Amino acid sequence: MNTSFRPPVRTVADLLRRLGDVPADRVRFDPVPGTATVADLLRDENRRCELLDDTLVEKPMGVRESFLALVLAEMLNAHIRGRNLGILTGADGTYELVSGLVRLPDLAFVSWDRLPGRRLPDEPVANVAPDLAVEILSARNTPAEMARKRAEYFAAGVRVVWEIDPRARAARVYTSGTDFTELTAADTLDGGAVLPGVVVPLANLFAELDRHG
Repeated sequence: MNTSFRPPVRTVADLLRRLGDVPADRVRFDPVPGTATVADLLRDENRRCELLDDTLVEKPMGVRESFLALVLAEMLNAHIRGRNLGILTGADGTYELVSGLVRLPDLAFVSWDRLPGRRLPDEPVANVAPDLAVEILSARNTPAEMARKRAEYFAAGVRVVWEIDPRARAARVYTSGTDFTELTAADTLDGGAVLPGVVVPLANLFAELDRHG
């Protein structure tokens, strides 16, 4: 096992625990953990990975999660674009929160004030923290992984994190790594100070999962 980690990682179990108890099949060994860079992340075969502790970790994918993210994006983007508040990116939007730490929120809102020159970034990995990060939970996301991710988001300057669970049909609105409001399908997501005026009834969002031909 690579020994460049601080503190040292001596076993695969140590590595997985450090990364948030993620399943072993989500950790890339090309390049070897502890040696990956942003350039490695941008290789085509790694574009669904995040970069943490110089290690590429695959982000779980799923049709239901992707579908729900797009439905929510439609709801948010009409408000964001209509008022020219900033940009909304999807699951391929890469954000380097600090040097060497790249996350891919399923949706992210970035206000113009956070973007250099108040323009859409040209570089493939934006060196900026979103105002709002949205994570659509997969069955393969672990509690430890999400706790680490939230801590990183808020340390970098993210203001609010929404975690949406399609299986439980519930959501959590985090205002810090540990402080959250629990919402059920009977409740409403509110944009608050980050996206004033945004109101998303969760019943309407989750109802899309039941739509059929």
